[in-house]
Parts: sequence; structure tokens; C-alpha cells
Amino acid sequence: MQRGESRRYRGLTLRVLGAAAPAMGPGKAELIERIQQTGSISAAARAMGMSYRRAWQLVEALNATYRQPVVITAIGGRRGGGARVTPYGRRLAAMFRAMENKASAAIAGDLRRFGAQLRAGSRRPR
Repeated sequence: MQRGESRRYRGLTLRVLGAAAPAMGPGKAELIERIQQTGSISAAARAMGMSYRRAWQLVEALNATYRQPVVITAIGGRRGGGARVTPYGRRLAAMFRAMENKASAAIAGDLRRFGAQLRAGSRRPR
């Protein structure tokens, strides 16, 4: 569990849109976090149940979208390759998670009032 994750409402999906495609969403943020944890695009993809190809495409999209590199890769060799999230990439993921938390906090009261209208068996656990 990431720092502050327990405050996020699972039903809220925040996406920051770029000119042509989503610049950041929960999947890209998680991919950045998992690459940071594992040092590997492949390991991050496996942990997320995602193909390596899709993870690589997302990393390429991230690096093409932002003003600075988000993930730096090293080609495999005798010691193997790897991936490293840049300090800029770590800041982007943290900023996105903070926005998710703010959005969840902003609707918390509304969610409680709305949830009170649901039948007991229809309520989702928090």
C-alpha cells in the first residue's frame, strides 16, 4: 500500500489529460511506483498483470509526454538491463497521488450521503 492510499476512494478514477492521450492515470502512476520498487519494467509489468510490451509502451508514452524523462532504461548485457525512475518521475507520481487524495477528500461527504441511500446489501466496503 502506498503512502496515503487508504484515503483514496476506490470508485474515483482521476486522469490528467494531455493533448493527444491521458498523460497520467492510476495505471501509469502504479507502473512508475512499481518500476521504482523493482528496478525493472518486466518485474513491474508482472506485478501488475500486464504484458511487458504494454508496460514498455506506457514507459515510452510517459517519456514522450513529459518535459523530462520519467524512466531511464539500460539495455541488457552481462549484468542485465534495468530501469530507473528519475527524481522527476518520482515527483510526478507523488503529485498525481496527492491529487487523487485531494479529489477523494473533496467528495467524502457527498459519498457518505449518497451511500446512505443504498440498500444495505448494495453498499461497497470502503
